Amino acid sequence: MKFRVERDALADSVAWAARTLPSRPSMPILAGLLLETDASGLVVSSFDYETSSRVGLDADVSDHGRALVPGRLLADISRALPAAPVQITLDGTRVSVVCGKSTFALPTFPVEDYPTLPTMPDSSGSLTGADFAHAVAQVAIAAGRDDTLPTLTGIRVEIDGTKVTLAATDRYRLAVREFTWTPASPKLEVQALVPARTLADTAKSLAGAEIVHLSMAEGGEGLMGFEGNGRRTTTRLLDGEFPKYRSLLPSESLAVATVSTAQLVDSVKRVALVAERNTPVRLAFASGELTLRAGAGDEAQATESLDCTFDGDEIDIAFNPQYLLDGLSALDAADTRLSFTQSTRPAVLSGGGDDDGDYRYLLMPVRLAG
Repeated sequence: MKFRVERDALADSVAWAARTLPSRPSMPILAGLLLETDASGLVVSSFDYETSSRVGLDADVSDHGRALVPGRLLADISRALPAAPVQITLDGTRVSVVCGKSTFALPTFPVEDYPTLPTMPDSSGSLTGADFAHAVAQVAIAAGRDDTLPTLTGIRVEIDGTKVTLAATDRYRLAVREFTWTPASPKLEVQALVPARTLADTAKSLAGAEIVHLSMAEGGEGLMGFEGNGRRTTTRLLDGEFPKYRSLLPSESLAVATVSTAQLVDSVKRVALVAERNTPVRLAFASGELTLRAGAGDEAQATESLDCTFDGDEIDIAFNPQYLLDGLSALDAADTRLSFTQSTRPAVLSGGGDDDGDYRYLLMPVRLAG
């Protein structure tokens, strides 16, 4: 194997493929990146039996071949190389990387022991990379991070024709986003539970793609794939039953407040400065005014008031400030609508405009002593 490639293209592709490499691989070969050359150029791949990544790039290939090299080391080297073409050559069990006056020699793993990458399912539909990245980011903030509850570390993906619904919850908040896309079949119906970290990272990496293809087998079993800009990722789906989240969303509200999102974010950040760890911020809603408070007794205290529109009985409710800020930051709306039933029941945050109903963030309140 011998080829010549542009430094920036190599560094970008290697970094993208290496992002899914496991930090603690179950086998040493799973820490490797597979380099393959043929008449079409260079392909860089990674696979750990759960997630695979594959990216192709143009290269001037002298000899076809395959080599499995330490992935993170190659990524670090590629990023640090001078601005000049890179020549990579396989010589026995070593790979040489030459760029300008810099030369590196890397060991290789036995390429014959490397697992075969999974086959990409047929495309189920497509949407723009920017829309895909934005929708996933809005939902991923609510996904659980406790690996002892694997079902809650996923994002529920539901496809019904042209409508896609994403949902995630960690038991303390729930994020739901609906959007439209172009399905391969108007009668497509798929449900899947995708690892949130993988989905969020993949969507972010494909944000610049004009079109992203999502691929799932009918019934959502096995794998889900993503492809855009010549880059392809597959991930194994999670097992288990996701909570019946729709029953958690209140069908009606007894009180509704609308407040400037930017002003509320700034106020929560200021008031939360005096909130000790796990201490909530209290929000008291009355006609035309929202009062935020944190701290009590001999501790530091803060109070701030904001103008708002409010319809319903006065309500005093408390939230984890970081969870509240997560939801407000994800709204992407000038105004935030907060819908309540009572102070001990979850509140629902959504955009305050008529066209902002495609995203809802349900947040559990913190119970206050007394």
